[in-house]
Amino acid sequence: MTVEAEAGRLRGEEDEPGWEVDPDDEWGVAVITTVGRQLKLRREAAGMRAGDFGVAVGYGEDLVYKVEGGKRIPRQEYLDRADEVLDAGGLLSAAWEDVKKVRYPKKVRQLGKLEGQAVEIGLYECHIVPGLLQTREHARAVIAAAQPPYSPDDVERMVAARLARQSVFERSPVPALSFVMEEGVLRRPIGGTMVWRQQLERLLEVGRLHNVVLQVMPMDSDTHSGLDGRIELLKFPDGTAVGRSDGAFTGRPTAELKHLRILELRYGTIRAQALSPRESLAFIEQLLGET
Repeated sequence: MTVEAEAGRLRGEEDEPGWEVDPDDEWGVAVITTVGRQLKLRREAAGMRAGDFGVAVGYGEDLVYKVEGGKRIPRQEYLDRADEVLDAGGLLSAAWEDVKKVRYPKKVRQLGKLEGQAVEIGLYECHIVPGLLQTREHARAVIAAAQPPYSPDDVERMVAARLARQSVFERSPVPALSFVMEEGVLRRPIGGTMVWRQQLERLLEVGRLHNVVLQVMPMDSDTHSGLDGRIELLKFPDGTAVGRSDGAFTGRPTAELKHLRILELRYGTIRAQALSPRESLAFIEQLLGET
């Protein structure tokens, strides 16, 4: 069988190709370009054509060229298979340690880095369950609902990035976390009954952690300080902080003291207007029983 015929059954861009490189992500571009160059040099040193190499690793020739040209982010299995085929002694597999740091979008990496450094995180969310609290299936349903729709591969990439941020719960020492969500959010069964039950169970699990305060803003609260939209506050060990609100300061992150005071005032008022943590967990338990 020819390479061309065999490649017809190989994985290409429409299957599990790896992820697009954001051209504005300078660090990501540099890492992926370097890894791609190493793959190409080793393939050529082994005397393999791109098509033959693609067959050997189980991917299409077009993908091989894009990975080697720094246009696509290879997955771990690609690097492991390439290491084996090219007898690289683990050097290509080891490249995953660098690749995995840039496999998520730049903005998500930056957010994850800040959350990983924070000693306090406060979040009011008015439209969805906060990403730090979402289950995999719930996150997939939320992201897949976007219009225009993301490709299946991009959906999985964004789901993985969102779940990676949840490593904040595994830190030691653990940060102090507080969340306030709207009752309406908790009544929308995104993803269907089973997915939603699992999400409510996850909220109860997290809400019972000693370092987490979870609150619900009841719908019978006719007005409150979060009507302008989402608010997020992060505080760091050195006393600095950063905050963001959809309805203030053009929605961009801010570290200015006067801006932070406004956001802290709004967030503090929201927490005072919401159900207590005990009442909130009881409410979620009630919803779970009704689901």
